Amino acid sequence: MNKGFETIVYERAADVGTLTLNRPSKLNAQNQRMRDELHDLSAYLLADNTLRCLVVTGAGPSFCAGLDLPEAMSTILPQFAGQPPDEQTIERGLRLAGSFEFIPKLRCPSVAAVRGHAYGAGLQLALACDFRIFADGARVGLPETRYGLLPDMGATFRLPRLIGEARARQMVLLGEIIDSAEALNIGLANRVVAEDILEPAVQTFAKRLAAQPPEAIEGARRAIEASWLLQPAASLRLAVQAQARCLRSPRSAPPNKRSARTASRAMTKGQRVYLRASMVT
Repeated sequence: MNKGFETIVYERAADVGTLTLNRPSKLNAQNQRMRDELHDLSAYLLADNTLRCLVVTGAGPSFCAGLDLPEAMSTILPQFAGQPPDEQTIERGLRLAGSFEFIPKLRCPSVAAVRGHAYGAGLQLALACDFRIFADGARVGLPETRYGLLPDMGATFRLPRLIGEARARQMVLLGEIIDSAEALNIGLANRVVAEDILEPAVQTFAKRLAAQPPEAIEGARRAIEASWLLQPAASLRLAVQAQARCLRSPRSAPPNKRSARTASRAMTKGQRVYLRASMVT
């Protein structure tokens, strides 16, 4: 499924799909062609009920340096300069800002493989994924405020959830650039690995996710996402509804002694104690 794409590549291996930003000479900066191609791919991915995990990565030394600034200066900014914020202007902005909002809407989890740089729109793309695995030495940030702008592609509501409001304010308002060690320390990165093993580490993690029961994964993702939007009672109801769908699936079953023995081989001592207790009737 590449249908003449020039700025992205999509590949599928078993249950895992890999979306690669493919403008390495421009550090994978997002231009209008890339946004159009992401939109075209999104329809295909949203309709694919067999995909179990999506990996998002960048060709070459960087994940994504942000928007293609020369193009943005010549084509995007003139559309907004001097214009009152009427509904038409807002709609144009939303189309730009929503370039990768399809990723959280997928039925499967997503993993960003971040190396080199992820600035501005690049970091906001990584934030749209469920997980972020960084190569050691990667640098990320939201420098928009340094130029009199702000990050409007998801960072203002996703970043505070991940790292807390105080730290998010510091990153956004100061336009801070941080390294992979700091990203791991504050909870922005799920894991940091050596750069030369980033791809195999991400693929191994993606395969683990893909092996989980899809109904459970989808239901849990939706319940976690809704927990930020709903009152506790409504959030609990959504989780119970998702659980009911899982229990109707032939791939889901309450634990029994045989499945407990199988699962316990991969568990810690504390997890085994919990599993044994859950089997007591």
